[in-house]
Amino acid sequence: MKIEGLLFAGGALLYGVIAACYWFITGEIVGSTALALTGGLSFLIGFYVLFTSRRVGIRPEDDPNANIEDADPDYGFFSPHSWWPLAVGLATAVTCLGLVFAVWLLIMGVGLLLLSLVGFVFEYYRGEFADA
Repeated sequence: MKIEGLLFAGGALLYGVIAACYWFITGEIVGSTALALTGGLSFLIGFYVLFTSRRVGIRPEDDPNANIEDADPDYGFFSPHSWWPLAVGLATAVTCLGLVFAVWLLIMGVGLLLLSLVGFVFEYYRGEFADA
């Protein structure tokens, strides 16, 4: 985790330098503030990851001589046949278009989003792939 933390810390430094240069060149406060806040968020993540890396210790991902078998084999369950992520993505796109263009489209998008999220969450409770 040390490498990840150093990457975020480097990003914080990079965004800080870019924010200072941007403010010096343009004199614009809004863009400089956004860049400075981005650097601050990167610093927070980098600090947390570096702080956590002391407690976690060395992972197989951190060891250059580790084999693939050294990692934890259980990464979770991923559904290979599910069409619900596509439905959630399309409903999110309709919702975002509704935010831009029309209230009726926003209402329809939120309704579609709720239906697709319910289908996604309860996919394994009913139908062909339900647990017996």
